[in-house]
Amino acid sequence: MQNNYHDTLTDQETLLHSMLAQSPFGTFFGISQKVFDRVWSNLTEEDGNSAVYISMEIGAELDVFNPVKTYLQQKEIVDSNNAQISSFLKKFLNGPFKLPNYGGGLGVLAGDTLKSFAACKIPIAAISLFYKKGYFAQLVDSRIGQISWSTDWSPEDTPSLYLLKNPNYPDKPLYIEIPFFAGDDQTVMAYAQVWMKLEINENLDFFVPEFLLDFSLPESPEWIRNAANHLYDSSSETMKAIQRRMLGAGVMPLMDILGLTAERIHLNEQHGVVSVLHLIADFLLNKLGPSYQTTLKDSDILEAAQAVAHKVIYTIHTPVKAGHDRFDKSLYAGLSHTVCRRILDLLAGDKENPSLYNFTEFAMLVNRAINSVSRLHRDVTKKQFPQFAEKITAITNGVHHLTWISDAKAEVFDNFPELRNWRQNPGVFVKAETLLKNKKFRTYLEQAWKHDTETLIHYINDMLVLHRHQIEETWIDPPNFLSHLHEEDIPLKPTVFTVGFARRFSTYKRADLIFDDIKKLTDIITKLDYPVNFLFAGKAHPADEPGKSLIKIILDLQEELYERSNGLAKLVFIPNYDMAIAKMMVSGVHAWLNCPKRPLEASGTSGMKAAMNGIPNISILDGWWMEGFHDGKAGWKFGLDTPVDAEPLSEEPAALLYEEDSASFYELFPRVLKEFYDPELRAKYIDKCINNIFLNIPIFNTHRMIAEYCRNYELNLAPQVNKKIKNFQKLYQSEI
Repeated sequence: MQNNYHDTLTDQETLLHSMLAQSPFGTFFGISQKVFDRVWSNLTEEDGNSAVYISMEIGAELDVFNPVKTYLQQKEIVDSNNAQISSFLKKFLNGPFKLPNYGGGLGVLAGDTLKSFAACKIPIAAISLFYKKGYFAQLVDSRIGQISWSTDWSPEDTPSLYLLKNPNYPDKPLYIEIPFFAGDDQTVMAYAQVWMKLEINENLDFFVPEFLLDFSLPESPEWIRNAANHLYDSSSETMKAIQRRMLGAGVMPLMDILGLTAERIHLNEQHGVVSVLHLIADFLLNKLGPSYQTTLKDSDILEAAQAVAHKVIYTIHTPVKAGHDRFDKSLYAGLSHTVCRRILDLLAGDKENPSLYNFTEFAMLVNRAINSVSRLHRDVTKKQFPQFAEKITAITNGVHHLTWISDAKAEVFDNFPELRNWRQNPGVFVKAETLLKNKKFRTYLEQAWKHDTETLIHYINDMLVLHRHQIEETWIDPPNFLSHLHEEDIPLKPTVFTVGFARRFSTYKRADLIFDDIKKLTDIITKLDYPVNFLFAGKAHPADEPGKSLIKIILDLQEELYERSNGLAKLVFIPNYDMAIAKMMVSGVHAWLNCPKRPLEASGTSGMKAAMNGIPNISILDGWWMEGFHDGKAGWKFGLDTPVDAEPLSEEPAALLYEEDSASFYELFPRVLKEFYDPELRAKYIDKCINNIFLNIPIFNTHRMIAEYCRNYELNLAPQVNKKIKNFQKLYQSEI
């Protein structure tokens, strides 16, 4: 027995050593040396057959998807005789798992995208900024509303995140020098250290590196260090412009020092478009020589832009004006070189205001491909930018199915041979149509759903009790009316129809729409005598006062909704929304609500995450739901189907169509409640759940989405990888 035990320990240590990889930049855990070397070689080959994905934010927290931890748990490995490996094990098994380097849907989409790149073994590296204080933590007080709180996190303790070492001085971090410019073309040097997060796939045989530029070094100027603190710091337009420059200006120096050779640059929104500016300047330097600044002609700039465009792919994510960066030319004069401004004068003009640089126009002009994020968004974008209409195509967003499908639902899928290999191939779910009338599948699915709902409601009830106890312990007034009741009156029940709404609180998303006529809503609920839980979550940007006022409106409605419905309707706000809360919500609610003003929701991915779990959507026919609605087979639509023209793009309060669209919801809602509660109609409800599984999972996943991006990248892929990508491309054609 002792020999067997010793052999087992030896095997375990051998396995753990095989999960270590070393390079001149450090030691990494979770992948083998062979895998690390192969991926790094792909990214540094002279042929440039790879791509760099640039995003202002990346959300890929490890408490919702952590293949290395899962593998260790499956192997029942908890410690090692090797001190270095033991240290890694403690991190990967115990966390912390939060990486607050994202603010919302754009960042989470970026993280999901990189996970699918890793799963499909596409040679990609990602570049973003490192935010010393992350995004903000959200406290919510019923009297005040949202309170922004600094995030406290420990990057050095976070698994999969590594501070890169200087190959020449292994005891020191890798520093890169990045020139900035002040007035009169004076050079100001900024310095950044580099964090690398490994986005490792579920088989631990490939990864995508995410490089995060950390400018919070004492050697950098104070104004640079300040801009390195918080994601989307909008304390001033200058701060906003500096952050964009930090991202874009860091791309080429980082690629140079790491030896990255990618010939494709993918802009995930225009935040990093300054990188294109630097590519143009580099082209001019190489063609005209060191004195090009004095001999430069406009024709040279246009030629350089045309040459650089072949390297750039641009994804535009929103029709909302606030999402398109515009900077005053006088402001930019103090932050940039004269040549930089000459390039922007030619390529980044703003047709509405000649005194501004329009970075969306710049990104629209200099690229090899532009894509929107849904078919409807494509049509809207063509209306907004008619001069680029012929270039604009659709690649509808998706989500990473392994991140968002709950463990309980995954166990069900594992148990049916029709869905074999679903983890590697989300296209397998088209076969779920054959399970529509399968009683065993329907029963197991409902049981898994019940488990997920119980998990969610248990979390909510514990939260409400905790908030109730905090009344006496802190200055925070609980953000929920229910916390003020007697404890026996607090509990929500998992058998009650539960509606989920969670996203960024922005005015066009109309979080309070269904409460526009609260008497009409409560009359519906009391007349049918059907209880309803409304669960809301999400953050408003700290500078978005109208968005914060929406949160306050939700808080103020709770008591009236409860009283008018005689306790049948309970409205709960969940503070500090993050990916873990999102996963509980999208898998545990009974319907997902989305009520933006059409057509301002370019895509919307939270509803896709719900669909991954078979949860029907109740949504305005906007963004992805235009493609995922399937004539009512997967959920319900409400609201006006307004045409795509200039007028519906208005975000003015008077143009938000509250009365018309809320009336449409009240007309629909009784039918939804009856399908859920009435035993004779319940089968129709479960049909919608299964329809989501076979109609929407094969379409709205990031494996299919990145396969469509691969067309634009035109990479030379290995035969097996290319075959897989071709199969994913067949799942759906966004442009049709």
